[in-house]
Amino acid sequence: MKTRAALSIGLVIWTCSNLPGADEVEPGPTLVEVRRIWDRAPHNAFTDLLRHEGRWYCVFREGTRHVSPDGALRVITSEDGETWESLARVPHPDADLRDAKLSVTPDGRFMLNGAAMRADEEIRYHSMVWLSDDRGKTWSEGTVIGDPGFWLWRVHWHRGAAYSMGYRTDRDRTQRILRFYTSPDGLHYRPLVEQVNVANGVGEDRILFLEDGSALCLIRHETGTKAAFLGKSKPPYTEWTWTDLGVRIGGPNIIRLPDGRIIAATRLYEPRQRTSLSQLDPTAGTLTELLALPSGGDTSYAGMVFHEGLLWISYYSSHEEKTCIYLAKVKL
Repeated sequence: MKTRAALSIGLVIWTCSNLPGADEVEPGPTLVEVRRIWDRAPHNAFTDLLRHEGRWYCVFREGTRHVSPDGALRVITSEDGETWESLARVPHPDADLRDAKLSVTPDGRFMLNGAAMRADEEIRYHSMVWLSDDRGKTWSEGTVIGDPGFWLWRVHWHRGAAYSMGYRTDRDRTQRILRFYTSPDGLHYRPLVEQVNVANGVGEDRILFLEDGSALCLIRHETGTKAAFLGKSKPPYTEWTWTDLGVRIGGPNIIRLPDGRIIAATRLYEPRQRTSLSQLDPTAGTLTELLALPSGGDTSYAGMVFHEGLLWISYYSSHEEKTCIYLAKVKL
């Protein structure tokens, strides 16, 4: 196995597909490369990835620990995916900022959405968005969105409107209901469905809008069997049907490839925690693991972009000396 360290920012790069923790569960996907792209904070986690007008953008949380009051959002950029530089750090004066997602609004602005957490308050979570007019260099003060105590985990743009599932963040997970929101501008949200007809205890999600206008939703579940659900809906998205996938996941993301396959990046738990790629079959209602990425322990929360025949995946992991941000390229 060949390794190379870039001393300027401590990057570690692997260019061999036969890596510990990267064993292929089924023949097919090949790990082309994985590199550490950020490790400057004591804890670096919860990523998202965007390619826009020829540049790469990655956002994640920096903090002292997995949960700590100093959590802030870091946006970095690269022209080639190899050399990365910081664009901005987005802090909050009295809250831990978590799980940022990066998107481009219909009018061309960059948008971050995430949550501000105050661990010592009765309502611990408030969902927020920030906007940038200069491709991520400077950001607005931040706007609270949705309802207090509801975490709008990922905002999705579809035909000019924003959509987001939001889960109630009660400490008792059995009381956590799911609400479905929509917004005309990414700033002002109203419930489209007050309580989605899915088991209590669901949370992190990824919605994928298909060419025919229908929608899929892969969602984490943390009560009962803790098995994830796959939701299906058609416009106007007020009615959903759900399938138990039979496997526990965390930090879900899904992408549709040009050939029609749907690939999920999630945390898997058995027989060990890892960040892994799986194939999602909406018809059969199955999630089949394809490739485990070099990862372990505190890990997952991936961003994905399909570019020039490769799937690019940002994720975080603690399988080395600390919790760091990684970028993998996979040939499917």
